[in-house]
Amino acid sequence: MRSGLEVEVGSQPINWCNDDFRDLGASITLEQCLSEMRQAGYVGTELGHRFPQDGTAVRALLEKYGLKLASGWHSTFLASRPYAEEEKSFDAHVARLRAAGSRVVIVAECTGAIHSDGSKPLRFASGVELLDEGAWTRVYEGLDRLAERAAVAGMKVAYHPHMGTVIQDQRDVDRLMERTKVLSLLLDTGHLAFAGADPLALLRAHGPRVAHVHLKNIRPAVVEEVRAKRLSFEAAVRAGAFTVPGDGGIDYKPIFEHLASLRYSGWWIVEAEQDPAKANPLEYAIRGRRYIRETAGV
Repeated sequence: MRSGLEVEVGSQPINWCNDDFRDLGASITLEQCLSEMRQAGYVGTELGHRFPQDGTAVRALLEKYGLKLASGWHSTFLASRPYAEEEKSFDAHVARLRAAGSRVVIVAECTGAIHSDGSKPLRFASGVELLDEGAWTRVYEGLDRLAERAAVAGMKVAYHPHMGTVIQDQRDVDRLMERTKVLSLLLDTGHLAFAGADPLALLRAHGPRVAHVHLKNIRPAVVEEVRAKRLSFEAAVRAGAFTVPGDGGIDYKPIFEHLASLRYSGWWIVEAEQDPAKANPLEYAIRGRRYIRETAGV
């Protein structure tokens, strides 16, 4: 299947040290994380909370382990803060990424986000308006303005649909793509499946705008329990809702085939928010990398 794919495969540090729930992996050093990524066969990673703030220092650190920086998350608050403030913080993030060698910016609108609050149950009802029309307009227009700024610097901005935020399911993504023109999309298979969307259907609908891919799998039985009991995102993570490709409910072969048909060029990042005390990060990193190599030929 390799034909049509120009892919580099990386791994997310959250598999070792969780950014939102920092007791998970608290005893694991960044050095262990990066060393095990390389041992498992990955060539890149994304930013995590333990990385240096200076982009050139990030680049130097990763080079020691034979790794490159694929991207890094940036929270936007376009619905609730002045655009000038958002632009300033975004520009600083872009400068850090560029200095570190990345060419992709990950963004997610986090006004009203609940994914880091263990007391808040996740929402699953599609069609519930979390923002008023004026706020949505600020989000869509602001995201495109930020994407235009990044393009001048040779960067793509990939929007990350994420559980517990205002954009998480198929309807949310369809509207985002309809009302933006410059913004690209991050295909996160796990978050989309968790939200009840079909990652393959979404890829077929918006494939040409996909600039970054997170290969995150779900355990369907755990997700169903989260829905039934109205649990929080934190509870879902701790219960083992997420895992790696090759271990979970998502069939990746047609997703890989469609990405190949699009002649996708960019990063695939294996991401599985698990408790490292229950799921050894190196073992799962190796498992995910092997599955991708065997299934997609990359």
